Amino acid sequence: MARNLKALGLWRSVLVESVRKDGPDLSARQMAIMLQVYLTDPPHTVRGLAALLNISKPAVTRALDRLSVLGFAKRKRDTEDKRNVLVQRTVKGSVFLSEFAEMVMAAGAVAPDDLSVVQQQEAMAAAAKARLEQELRAGARLAQ
Repeated sequence: MARNLKALGLWRSVLVESVRKDGPDLSARQMAIMLQVYLTDPPHTVRGLAALLNISKPAVTRALDRLSVLGFAKRKRDTEDKRNVLVQRTVKGSVFLSEFAEMVMAAGAVAPDDLSVVQQQEAMAAAAKARLEQELRAGARLAQ
């Protein structure tokens, strides 16, 4: 029971800090979608996210509507299969999750022993962010 209380206390601390910040509050569903899109390899589709989270496609769509308004995710029709809608990461979404991760670490949810793993993951995330920014710049040049 003590471990449960500690885990819930850490989660509470992070959520309270998140709500106190000037940024947006995300629902559990929106955060689950964000984490799935950002922490697992693409491609991500509305249909796939709905199946994975065991929620309806309209529920995923509503969550993505909010994430799109915030600039945390964007949708694009799959050019190979027009029935699929791809969910893509954004730089703004990466920054939001990096700041959220900092709050988690500050709350003590990451033990010192895990810090090297976290640092390796941050390096991979930074490399992924650089690739994404490069793709966005290349896409912007093509659109001109």
